[in-house]
Amino acid sequence: MTEPDIQDLLRRYKAGDMTEEEAVHQIRSIPFEDMGFAEVDHHRELRQGFPEVIYAAGKTKEQVSSIMQSLCQRSRGNLMATRADREMYQFVHRRLPQVVYDETARMIYVDRDTSLDRDPSRPILILTAGTSDIPVAEEARLTAYLWGNCVKTCYDCGVAGIHRLFAHLPEIREARVIIVIAGMEGALASVVGGLTDKPVIAVPTSVGYGASFQGLAALLSMLNSCASGVSVMNIDNGFGAGVLASKINRMR
Repeated sequence: MTEPDIQDLLRRYKAGDMTEEEAVHQIRSIPFEDMGFAEVDHHRELRQGFPEVIYAAGKTKEQVSSIMQSLCQRSRGNLMATRADREMYQFVHRRLPQVVYDETARMIYVDRDTSLDRDPSRPILILTAGTSDIPVAEEARLTAYLWGNCVKTCYDCGVAGIHRLFAHLPEIREARVIIVIAGMEGALASVVGGLTDKPVIAVPTSVGYGASFQGLAALLSMLNSCASGVSVMNIDNGFGAGVLASKINRMR
């Protein structure tokens, strides 16, 4: 439920279009809905400006479908279920035909919020070190887009061929927030952090050979960055980076 929904409820009660009992019942159901297997947070859109996002991994397709249907009915914003596979999407789509699936981002979503103003003068830029980092980058890109941002991407421009990164200096200078996604040794975040005065959000990925320890090496490199103004997300957390970049970008 959003602020306009609450205002509408109060107006209807004041005009006599609903009883006191009906108003109390609707207000009681605002914070969350107990579905037995989940307590869906319908208050989150009011608190944070975006409905609860479903982490689909570990959930059954029936659970994801039920939660998404509930959110669709009780919220106004865009909807997202991250880390979902195609089989889960097909099941949800039969019950909620408006959902869309992004194979690379592994995300089921509904893009329905027509009030969003994706300002091209305030772009979020996403850089990846390699092509293998793109799935995490696409999760970040789609998240930031659904949260109402103009998003630009420059993929496969890591430090192994640093001239490729320098070719994107105009985009780096133009960006309001930069997300840097890298596996292996994770050096790209430090390089980008030294080239810009904008906030840099670093995302280590689990891309790499044995001594990368499924992204731990990149995570430690990014945490120890000598470049100031670099924040670090968890390994493979493109969604978290997209949300943080969006919150920073909405500040004026």
